[in-house]
Amino acid sequence: MIRACLFTAIVALSACAEVQTAADKTGRKAATSAVTEVIAINFPQVPKPLIETFTGCIIDNAAAVEVRELAKASIVGVDDDTVAVVRNVMSRPATQTCLRDRALTSL
Repeated sequence: MIRACLFTAIVALSACAEVQTAADKTGRKAATSAVTEVIAINFPQVPKPLIETFTGCIIDNAAAVEVRELAKASIVGVDDDTVAVVRNVMSRPATQTCLRDRALTSL
């Protein structure tokens, strides 16, 4: 009986993890357009060939709550809060490392 309950709990938790992973991927995909817009408009120093690289690093290093805000902005429009989220994620050491590494391979 206990083993059956344990097995059921494990199966249920693994299904939840799969749903959460799918939701995270969907949110990050939706956030991409907002981040691209923010970079293109608010960071003119970023060369056009590197906008996609910058977008990827920002999306990869954004926390779940930031991804949700960016995904929302892709629907309702980019505003100052969206720019602040992008700027915040961009300033993180992990994002800076990603940008440096990917920019070198992109050029």
